[in-house]
Amino acid sequence: MSETNTPGHSRRLTKANKLSLAGVATLGAAALAFSLVPAAGAGADETSTVVATAPVAWSKVVDSAQTQAMQQHLTVQQVFADKQAKVAQDAAKAKAEADAKKDRDAKEAASRSAARTPVFANNLDGWIKEALFIMKKEGIPGSYAGIHKNIMRESSGNPRAINNWDINAQNGIPSKGLLQVIQPTFAAYHVKGTKFDLYDPVANIVAACNYAADRYGSMDNVNSAY
Repeated sequence: MSETNTPGHSRRLTKANKLSLAGVATLGAAALAFSLVPAAGAGADETSTVVATAPVAWSKVVDSAQTQAMQQHLTVQQVFADKQAKVAQDAAKAKAEADAKKDRDAKEAASRSAARTPVFANNLDGWIKEALFIMKKEGIPGSYAGIHKNIMRESSGNPRAINNWDINAQNGIPSKGLLQVIQPTFAAYHVKGTKFDLYDPVANIVAACNYAADRYGSMDNVNSAY
C-alpha cells in the first residue's frame, strides 16, 4: 500500500527532521568540546601547557603591579631627595651670602677705622698723641702734660734709654724706654694692639700709663720715680 503524503504527515516529518538535526548539532558540539580535552598520552603535554598559562598570566599581572608600586616609591623618594637637595642648596647659598656680607661689613668697618685713625708723627709729640689715642679707646686715664713731664724726667725723651745702675739693674731687670719700665711690669700691663717691645715708644708709654693708673690712679699723679 503506498504512503500518502498528507499535509499533516508532512509537517510531522519536518518536525522530526528538525529534532534530528538539533540532536546531531548537539552531538557535534559535545564531540567538539570533548576533542578539546586531550586524553592521557601525547595530548597530555598540551593540557599541561594550557593549564600552566593561567599562573603565568597572573604572574605577569602581579609583576606589573609590583613594578608600578616600585616606580611610585622611587618617584616619591626622588621628589623627597630633590626637596632635600634644594633645602641644602638654599642653606649653602644663604650661608655664603651671610659670610660675604660679614666680610664686606668687616672690610668697611676696617676702612672706616683706618679713615678715623690719624697719622702720627714719628717723634716725641707724635708718640704721646698716639699713646693717648690708644689709651682713650682702652679707658686708660692720662693727659699729654702728665705723660710729657714724666718722660722728660725719666728718659729726656730718649726711647732707647736704659738704667744700668739702680736696684732694678742690680737685679738684672733694668728700666728701659721713655718711661723707664722694667720687663715684668711691661709684660703685665702691656696693652693689646701695641707692639710687645719695651723699647717701642708708644707701647712703652701705654704700658707705663696702664701701670700708673692701677697704682696711682693716673700717670698725672706721678711726680717722681714710680
